[in-house]
Amino acid sequence: MQRLQLLENWIKAQLPQLAEFHSQFSPQDVTLTPASADASFRRYFRLTTGDRSLIAMDAPPQQEDCRPFVHVAKLFGEAGTHVPAVLAQNLADGFLLLSDLGSTTYLQALNEPLNENPGNADNKADLLYRDAVAALLKIQLASEPGVLPEYDGALLLKELNLFPDWYLGKHLQVVPDAKQKMELESVFKKIVQNNLVQPRVFVHRDYHSRNLMVTDPNPGIIDFQDAVYGPITYDLVSLFKDAYIRWDEERILDWLIRYWEQGRKLGLPVGRDFADFYRDFEWMGVQRHIKILGIFARLNYRDGKNAYLADLPLVEGYLRKACERYRELSPLLMLLDEWEGNRPPETKVGYTF
Repeated sequence: MQRLQLLENWIKAQLPQLAEFHSQFSPQDVTLTPASADASFRRYFRLTTGDRSLIAMDAPPQQEDCRPFVHVAKLFGEAGTHVPAVLAQNLADGFLLLSDLGSTTYLQALNEPLNENPGNADNKADLLYRDAVAALLKIQLASEPGVLPEYDGALLLKELNLFPDWYLGKHLQVVPDAKQKMELESVFKKIVQNNLVQPRVFVHRDYHSRNLMVTDPNPGIIDFQDAVYGPITYDLVSLFKDAYIRWDEERILDWLIRYWEQGRKLGLPVGRDFADFYRDFEWMGVQRHIKILGIFARLNYRDGKNAYLADLPLVEGYLRKACERYRELSPLLMLLDEWEGNRPPETKVGYTF
């Protein structure tokens, strides 16, 4: 409550300076309502007066740093994408005042029931994802080294190690024996080697349906503060192999081919052979999905955010399907089968892929 009062007082001091942009706001009448949930320590509030609204970010400095958000907002905005404008900032206390991109995420829009022809749902998805790819291409075309942190081998491996620590140890309640640990480390090494030789661009790092807003211009892009300079396929995996919504493999392949064709025309380093590009996409997906399994387990067992457990089966399915396709990943598939036998009965799932 103390931080909330501090945030309200700071906002009241900022509003007079924003009068030329938001004249309807009254410093004497500040009401904050929760705007969205976050998997981190950040909180977002919406300030509404009349038909105007702003978003306030509360990022406790002990756990979060607002500077990367401000930096990436500038980079992505200059690239021509629709990101929140930073209207005021208090980096010492961890407060930002942002323009409001609305409350409709891609995920919400895609899950809305359609009373008309069901085929319209497919059309809606194609239109939304066309816009998402167009924005991603702008971000990638603006890429240059030395501007964002490197998505290097140490970070990729650190993310992979969330899997044995949290998914295996806490969720499945298994501890790999010496042989299994060696096999897992060997697979991790192969995955990271593939990831590191891919061409590098700006990477949002969570470019998916919960962080893309339905806006005009579309999409609005949020939650980009962890952006890095890394593998070109990473954001495509986040988008097309989304942990929160499942698409048929045929549709994913179609969307990915369209991206690859556009990328080639624009001069992005996507290679001349789509088969090679698709393999890189799949291997990048293996890294991301191993990481996500660890993160979702950690969110549940450490942070008490148990809603993420419902999304585990989809991510587990992505991982198993990719491991079935590539001989080099078959040891991981065998390990998954072994550990599946140790899964507590209440957590066992059936795979639909």
